[in-house]
Amino acid sequence: MQTIVGVRFKKAGKIYYFDPGELALQKGEPVIVETARGLEYGLVVIPARQIEDTEVASPLKPVLRKATEKDTLKVADNEAKEAEALRICAQKIAAHKLDMNLVSVEYTFDVSKIIFYFTAEGRVDFRELVKDLAGIFRTRIELRQIGVRDEAKMLGGIGGCGRGLCCATFLGDFEPVSIRMAKEQNLSLNPAKISGICGRLMCCLKYESNLYGGPACRKQCVPKPGAKVIASDGEGNVVAVDPAHKTVSVKHSDGTVSKLPLSEVAEAEDGNRS
Repeated sequence: MQTIVGVRFKKAGKIYYFDPGELALQKGEPVIVETARGLEYGLVVIPARQIEDTEVASPLKPVLRKATEKDTLKVADNEAKEAEALRICAQKIAAHKLDMNLVSVEYTFDVSKIIFYFTAEGRVDFRELVKDLAGIFRTRIELRQIGVRDEAKMLGGIGGCGRGLCCATFLGDFEPVSIRMAKEQNLSLNPAKISGICGRLMCCLKYESNLYGGPACRKQCVPKPGAKVIASDGEGNVVAVDPAHKTVSVKHSDGTVSKLPLSEVAEAEDGNRS
């Protein structure tokens, strides 16, 4: 068993595990840790707890110390500099006539590196751009090409549901989403209705997919639309299924449709579809 704390560096970023050592850390406390990028400022989102050795990649890096007020002010100062760095980089991209879209810029806590994020249709030769930026900022420069989903996560926005984008508000990692999930949930396959503002399939298609086509669905023995069933009010054929509410709509021979709980419906032995 190992004692860990979970630290997040961005609002909806991935959670990383660190060794708290002798520090008593509470949820929400700012800390300074060492990462592959150098010193970083983050917030504890998972307080100290023990987990199996197999759940973490050993050895864990330690939490160096609790962040001070001076550290917090330094982070705010870095964030203020990012806007200016974004402006300068955009000017240099235009000067070099590079086919790339600058999305965001990030200073590491100790300003040992400045990372510029961009999107582009293909490969971009930005070697001269890096030289220019290094000469201006006098530190290591990294240009990182990202995808459209990452762009949406960084910039944020409002989804079709009227709420803030899931990826920008609480999703730490992107999970695979497929068109099959939309089909299983009987959703319209119109790309405009099942795609997010990034142009990719909406992340929320994943949320209930297990109820419709995963193990949970199979465990409930949910009949598929068209299946012949024996219901509490007679035989019929399934015309609609709502696994989330555990109900089935059954159409009878006289044309009437009844909405019944799953517990009151059993698939006929032959299981033939009409």
